[in-house]
Amino acid sequence: MSNRLTSTPNDLRAFWMPFTANRQFKKAPRLFVGAKDMYYTTHDGRQVLDGTAGLWCVNAGHCRPQITEAIREQAGELDYAPAFQLGHPKAFELANRLVDIAPDGMSHVFYTNSGSESVDTALKIALAYQRVKGEGTRTRLIGRERGYHGINFGGMSVGGIVGNRKMFGTLLAGVDHIRHTHQPDKNAFTKGQPEYGAELADDLERLVNLHDASTIAAVIVEPVAGSTGVLIPPKGYLQRLREICDKYGILLIFDEVITGFGRLGTPFATQYFDVKPDIITTAKGLTNGVIPMGAVFVTSEIHDAFMTGPEHLIEFAHGYTYSGNPIASAAGIGTLNTYRDEGLLTRASELAPYWEEQLHSLRDCPNVIDIRNIGLIGAIELAPIAGEPTKRAFNAFLKAYEDGLLIRTTGDIIALSPPLIITKDQIDELFGKLRKVLLNNI
Repeated sequence: MSNRLTSTPNDLRAFWMPFTANRQFKKAPRLFVGAKDMYYTTHDGRQVLDGTAGLWCVNAGHCRPQITEAIREQAGELDYAPAFQLGHPKAFELANRLVDIAPDGMSHVFYTNSGSESVDTALKIALAYQRVKGEGTRTRLIGRERGYHGINFGGMSVGGIVGNRKMFGTLLAGVDHIRHTHQPDKNAFTKGQPEYGAELADDLERLVNLHDASTIAAVIVEPVAGSTGVLIPPKGYLQRLREICDKYGILLIFDEVITGFGRLGTPFATQYFDVKPDIITTAKGLTNGVIPMGAVFVTSEIHDAFMTGPEHLIEFAHGYTYSGNPIASAAGIGTLNTYRDEGLLTRASELAPYWEEQLHSLRDCPNVIDIRNIGLIGAIELAPIAGEPTKRAFNAFLKAYEDGLLIRTTGDIIALSPPLIITKDQIDELFGKLRKVLLNNI
């Protein structure tokens, strides 16, 4: 291994790391210097099995040839082109490819650079759409408790994770939240969708009665809430939410930044649950996490509502310097080619039963109080250490890393979402290592 791959930076001070215990990390750095398929390589030469697809994003595995070659070719051909009043072919090609695999009715794509930007873009589209169709009083946005919709002000406002909100003031005005769906007293150790809780969608009726439907523009939820610790929708819940939105003329936005691109065994979660939203936000798996990019899908009805007035005028005053960036577009096309050629958008449906069986085999481990799963996603909820919330799961994270396994923790919950190329042998390796961690008196 080259010195470049084994060297450690001699000064870690300048980088203020995101969502990280910076002081703890810099006392004992955990550095990745290489990756291939299912494994990372650490700076000290160890192999670490990727149990989280990086950060819910590396769905096709690491350093895949079609993606890296597409980026290499594009970088030498066209590095950047403005997206305002100009374009380049690959942005249009990728949009057409995305619409081809999107749920029926999702016919247009607006590019962003992240899940956070996709959410803020979707919220702006929703507000502007209500205005252009003559319902400008609809300015209120509804999120959900424990929801995660990124870290921009719009996403934080409709999001419902306390730790992400408490330090940043009042956030956006005109936002409210429906109840979350986590009911461990009724649904603990559920395999797939819980039986109880569809009626929780009726909490939206409470907000309609409080604010009046004429003031509500949109509701945004994750079909499967990921970053809060994998909260799976009860049977009938999403269908009921759709019905209520239809009843009152409210747009329904699905945040599929995590569930998009094969995580549940279908291209998008809306196809898995057979519930059609009006807007879908994506990012992460769009480029396999290689280059930042997001995309917001909308129906023709929403898109066409903006296409009025003089043709020389800008229809929607929104966008980013890097919207549809050429290299990101090339990465997206290479990613879609990889998904297509290897059948990865549906592979999770084949692996899900084995994944479920192995995940729930950890039920007998110490301090495990709940296990839940859907598609190729899993969560293990741990009893917190008295007076030290989050520490038990963080200890598990550190121990797993030492033992050659990458897991994700949120609160005292271990979340798992491996690349879709994982094999049954690697699933055995993952849960074998995790069992040892949980038995290690963390």
